[in-house]
Amino acid sequence: MVRNIFSRRAFLSSALSAGAALTLPYPQGSALAQSRRETLRHVTGGAINTLDPTMLGSTRESFGLSMNVYDRLMTFGSRPIGAFATFDPAHLQGELAESCEISADQRRLTLHLRDNAVWHDGTPVMAEDIKWSLDRCVSANSLARPQFSSGSLTTPDQFRIAGERTIEISLPKPDRLAMANLAMPYAIMVNSRLARQHATSDDPWAQQWLQHNTAAGGAFRVENFRPGVNVTLTRHNGWHSGAPPFFQRIISQTVPEATTRAGLIEREDADIVIDLEAYDIMALSRRGKVHIDSVVESNCFTHLAFNTQSAPFDNVLVRRAIALALPYQDLFAASIFGRGKPLYGADWSERSPAPDFPQPLPFSQNVQKAREMLMKAGHPDGFHTTFSYATSQTTTAEPMAALIQEALGHIGITVRIDKLPDAQFNTMQARRQLDFYTDTAAGWIEHAYYFFYLYFTRDQRWNFSNWNSPQMVELVEKARFETDEAAYVAECQGMLDLLVDQVPLILLWQPNMDAVTVPDLTGFTYQYYRQVDFRTLARS
Repeated sequence: MVRNIFSRRAFLSSALSAGAALTLPYPQGSALAQSRRETLRHVTGGAINTLDPTMLGSTRESFGLSMNVYDRLMTFGSRPIGAFATFDPAHLQGELAESCEISADQRRLTLHLRDNAVWHDGTPVMAEDIKWSLDRCVSANSLARPQFSSGSLTTPDQFRIAGERTIEISLPKPDRLAMANLAMPYAIMVNSRLARQHATSDDPWAQQWLQHNTAAGGAFRVENFRPGVNVTLTRHNGWHSGAPPFFQRIISQTVPEATTRAGLIEREDADIVIDLEAYDIMALSRRGKVHIDSVVESNCFTHLAFNTQSAPFDNVLVRRAIALALPYQDLFAASIFGRGKPLYGADWSERSPAPDFPQPLPFSQNVQKAREMLMKAGHPDGFHTTFSYATSQTTTAEPMAALIQEALGHIGITVRIDKLPDAQFNTMQARRQLDFYTDTAAGWIEHAYYFFYLYFTRDQRWNFSNWNSPQMVELVEKARFETDEAAYVAECQGMLDLLVDQVPLILLWQPNMDAVTVPDLTGFTYQYYRQVDFRTLARS
């Protein structure tokens, strides 16, 4: 017995200077207007540092670029929100795969490739390419390997060629994240014939070559790449894994200063930017020369983290006291001007929480209870601590830090503020050397289980609070392979209850993504990887 994934949704739920302008080599004369219309100019504060998103150290901008250049077997659908759209985490569909069958025991996936799928060089996409690409994901020393393991995809033996355009994937147990992992930025499908020409005995997966070259078949091909500066793409007219893109050419440029990026958009010297500061967004909105699409980053959360293995934050009563002392609404207003969704102030008194994450938690300010809790914790006179944030977070974290310092002072905790260079902050975070800090995180697969697995279990980089809870590990492991939906919901509710009770970190809010565009640009889609999807954009 088999089931077609597309007929049901259960398995898933189951560098220029700061002031410089962009310059484009447009043709002269009558071709100018058409060239301008078919060229999209994107500016970003970040940098594309590699063409292979699986490489260690790849930036988020590199992930975003790869979604436009490489295909995956699967992709998420989208749903409209007013004039724009957002990805739909409950709708998994084929990209290179035309159809997928799931065995009755949910341990075998059979994917059939599109008959008309071709690589950028015009050669057909074959099952042997897919097998090599999947083997690469689970074998090479890369970011893909740990990501794939979250869906029980760990060894080449699990991938079998079952026909010229058919691939079969075997799972040790039914895993609700297996299919979703085939849609992740790391799950690039590679033209194996081309890549193998550049592999060596020391580099069997052509990782060195693919950092600066592509062996792809996605909607756009790379015409020119200057790491950390800019990249130029041209449309792949042989792409059939989605609707044909409107734009013939894409120019993505790194412009470090946010105010410069804002000026480029307002003067129509660029077409789209998604990483401006909140105060720039508000100023642009008042002047009314640009179009702004704002959407809550549904899979993202800003938080305060404690090192739960370091005194005094190893004491749950201290963490509860701080959660009671914070002026949540003031933090929300001062840091991001209210542009987002609060993750505090929920009322769970008459209901069990929905099995979702992130979601508002029942934290609110009560200074008197905070003082009492700190006394119970054995700190009647308070203590001294340091609150840290990264330099790149200054515009939002600086007002946050000042308010936290003042609020905790009211219950006797003296806070020193430490702004750290990004590299130092990231290193100290990874080494568990930050006791109390703020950061923002996102999960690519919007399942409560996935967030708790990623951020609240195991001795690994993303366990921000260095939390070791056997009870949480037990709940996560049960949910991972749970096939009974009611049991899965109960397990996720248990994770949420434990988070609120033990307070390893405090959720603050989900920020907005503000896509600022020239007035005639349409088709913006918010994607879970929080970068621009060039494939959906068009001019009106």
